[in-house]
Amino acid sequence: MTKFESTVQQIHSPQSAVYNKLSDLTNLSAIQQRASDPDFIEKIKASGQVPEDKIAPIQEALQRLVITPDSITYPGSPVGDVTLRIIERDYPKCIKFEIQNAPIQGNLWIQILPMSTYESKLRCTIGAELNFLMKQMAKKPLQEGVEKLAEMLAMIPYGY
Repeated sequence: MTKFESTVQQIHSPQSAVYNKLSDLTNLSAIQQRASDPDFIEKIKASGQVPEDKIAPIQEALQRLVITPDSITYPGSPVGDVTLRIIERDYPKCIKFEIQNAPIQGNLWIQILPMSTYESKLRCTIGAELNFLMKQMAKKPLQEGVEKLAEMLAMIPYGY
């Protein structure tokens, strides 16, 4: 199994708050709601974080997601419904996912460690079964993807 690790991201919330938010995936449905908020979209455009021509396709993809407490499914991809399902929860430090119905087999781990009472750090790891040719083609996109995922998770308001 080939592993791709993100850099460690600092989060200004306690470990338990981060774990509680991420271990119930319905908490992430707020992202879907924000994707249709015109004020939020204007902020994204003004920030320059996302190219303007990519905003509409991202909005459409987010609206198509089916979110349950244990899974996120993207329906109708070229290979069918691709699902990211929680397979293990280790309170308060780790959530393990399995990628289902995708062209490659793999897992995702989100590790959460305390830094202090009110701060924590997070790292994402993707493990994928790749042959030599696939590894060469997917190496860069998977590394960039795991890094962007960790950055995105670090920006979520966790509250406490």
